[in-house]
Amino acid sequence: MNLQQELQQLGRQARQASNALRSLSRGIKDEALRRVARDLRAAKEKIKDANAKDLEAGRAKGLSDAMLDRLELTDARIEAMAEGLEVVAALPDPVGDIVDQYVHPNGLRIARIRQPLGVVGIIYESRPNVTADAAALCLKSGNATLLRGGSEAIHSNIAIAEIFSAGVQAAGVPTHAIQIVTTTDRAAVGELLKLDKYVDVIVPRGGKSLIARIYEESRIPVVAHLDGICHTYLHEDADPAMAQKIVLNAKLQRPGVCNAMETLLIHESAAPMMLPALAEALQAGGCELRGCERTRQLIDCAAASEEDWETEYLDKVLSIRVVASFEEAVAHINEHGSHHSDAIVTESYLFAERFLDEVDSATVYVNASTRFTDGFEFGLGAEIGISTDKLHCRGPMALEGLTSLKYVIRGTGQVRE
Repeated sequence: MNLQQELQQLGRQARQASNALRSLSRGIKDEALRRVARDLRAAKEKIKDANAKDLEAGRAKGLSDAMLDRLELTDARIEAMAEGLEVVAALPDPVGDIVDQYVHPNGLRIARIRQPLGVVGIIYESRPNVTADAAALCLKSGNATLLRGGSEAIHSNIAIAEIFSAGVQAAGVPTHAIQIVTTTDRAAVGELLKLDKYVDVIVPRGGKSLIARIYEESRIPVVAHLDGICHTYLHEDADPAMAQKIVLNAKLQRPGVCNAMETLLIHESAAPMMLPALAEALQAGGCELRGCERTRQLIDCAAASEEDWETEYLDKVLSIRVVASFEEAVAHINEHGSHHSDAIVTESYLFAERFLDEVDSATVYVNASTRFTDGFEFGLGAEIGISTDKLHCRGPMALEGLTSLKYVIRGTGQVRE
């Protein structure tokens, strides 16, 4: 069987499974997730052994510390995966929810209800915990899943997917509800993107080159989870202590994730007082700073290039720009950002509300770190990713984002005149 035939077979199997999943009871789905959570804990050493192979290969390839951090599965992260499945099991099942309903003047009862999308293809890089998170959300929302992870996490992804698939089948979930593409051949992505007969939506998580390729080649609708070029803007009245706390958390707590800050904007009135202390604290945390000309007049740092303003570093690197006004800050974010997560630190209600209205991003913050952009933190359970698209969903893509709406009409013999 060649690669094309292999992917088509996976697609057919996923479509068959999705037809059965559509009407699967909540009880079976929830018990399946709880069972897999137990199985993940029991197979912790097996998962870590597989992950060790990926980490060894990653170091040999020269992956950055931040990328290796995204790849690593510790005891705590495996436990977090298991807990995540239990959280999803406890969430309300969106399938069958009545969004709204009304009675037509002729007596027809018209309702809109949530239904699964069908088959979800997920293409992602680096983070093997996505395998469990995505499979859990798709199962709970009644969707079959085709997973294609990055080659750098192949052993970890296969180990997790095998545990997941076996566990849910033992609980009564249809065979082939969760499948993984096991080849590292890059051509597999292209073949997956041709499966419009079987796959209803593609959800990619990765860098610009991956997303660009998927947009160019896909015959299937795409909900993109692009890079996180996140900003924090310190307005002229920002509280220095609060600003420093937020900036350090947004940049340094976990720099290799998509909701970490990549660019700091600071009002020219606040910069002389605040920037030197901020720079000292950031550099003490091992952060490389790259600044505009006005920034470099205030602190010792490398010069920022135009490319820096549109770079997701995923590392301890931060670009800094001094702006003359609130309007300049917002314009910079909307022009150079990825419409992911952006924050303002201010004491002004007026400017806070303007920021929330004028910044065109999926998630906007006042006086808080961008690091909170996360399905768990938002009370959604796990997430497939953070959508930077405006269709079909935006922000953390969780259970509701994996459903569509169906009109259900009940009559008593009405015909249209």
